[in-house]
Amino acid sequence: MMQMLMALNVAKRSSSLHKVHTGEKPYKSDVCRKAFSYSSSLHPHRRVHTGEKPYMCQVCGKDFSYSSYFHLHQRDHTREKPHKCDECGSGFIRNSDLHVHLRVRTGERPCKCKECGKGFSRNS
Repeated sequence: MMQMLMALNVAKRSSSLHKVHTGEKPYKSDVCRKAFSYSSSLHPHRRVHTGEKPYMCQVCGKDFSYSSYFHLHQRDHTREKPHKCDECGSGFIRNSDLHVHLRVRTGERPCKCKECGKGFSRNS
């Protein structure tokens, strides 16, 4: 019986993860019809429409709809910069900012203009 439950759990998880690759998005916003692969993504999206902002900064009082934005904001106050450049030691609040920094250092310009083909280190 236990093996059967474990196998069912693995199959369920595998099916759930597969949505990412198939593009299946069965969870839709009632307001804007934006679709999501997981119900856990739809729930916080609803806050966009309701205006609910349950995460409030205790330092400055700014409030946020998403916990991820709230946690990034907290780093503004703590000056925490966990993403470090191995070459120069510069620190960044966001991992995406480190990646842009690395592109500038290496000269990589993967973002191309569709009109002229000129390369840039970030999308504009």
